[in-house]
Amino acid sequence: MALQWEFPGGKIEPGESAEQALTRELAEELGIRASVGAPVTRIRHNYRHGGAVDLQFFAVHEFAGEIDNQIYEQVRWVRLEDLTGYEFLAADRGLIKDLAAGKLL
Repeated sequence: MALQWEFPGGKIEPGESAEQALTRELAEELGIRASVGAPVTRIRHNYRHGGAVDLQFFAVHEFAGEIDNQIYEQVRWVRLEDLTGYEFLAADRGLIKDLAAGKLL
């Protein structure tokens, strides 16, 4: 699903909590040490081709270090209400609408 926007994160390794996995992934993908906050939402998305993904989203209000993009084509900070102007992965689109509408944060 190249050239679509997505949030940083990834698979939970054996023995990790979702919060620990996000902390690790943010360090690997962006080079930051994040303070992972409260859960925002959880989504199970079934793709047309038969695959499925269970996504957990958390608030991150603070982090240490400078962002160093390790894997993405681009990294952008945008206002929540501007998120709908970006082509996100299908699994993220409901979340994007709710964030932009001020329903979650």
